[in-house]
Amino acid sequence: MVSKKKKIIVLSVMMVLLVATGFLNLALNNSTPSQPTSGEISSANFFTTYRADRQATRNQEILYLDAIISSETATAEAKQVAENKKVEIVKMMEQELVLEGLIKSKGFEDTIVTMTTSNINVIVKDATLEASEVAQIVSIVKDSTGKDIDNIKIIPVE
Repeated sequence: MVSKKKKIIVLSVMMVLLVATGFLNLALNNSTPSQPTSGEISSANFFTTYRADRQATRNQEILYLDAIISSETATAEAKQVAENKKVEIVKMMEQELVLEGLIKSKGFEDTIVTMTTSNINVIVKDATLEASEVAQIVSIVKDSTGKDIDNIKIIPVE
């Protein structure tokens, strides 16, 4: 029984590392284009590529969790952990989408929000942000998530 738990833990860690490696590979390969492009095109590419990579990574995570949940050899504890993680991922996806919409509604051209259990990153399509714009974004994120300002990072991208 203990060996099954160890195998599941090792397999889980390996899958997370595999997904992280794939994501980094895509991000690094897409960050150095073979031909120079204008800032506007690369910025649009960034937002589109990032969303596609994020969705692909999450789809793989959910498929992996579904495999654990439906596995006949997984323990009840492992299945419960997988179900809880899947619910957590879905909640974060929903909250990210809501935050992105709220920030865009304030006049920003494009934005990406990524969340972890402790931090929130907001990437905004804007060369520079005024203090009032940063305050708007922080207010939206704090009101929606309850996170402290120290856990919110706002990154402007041209």
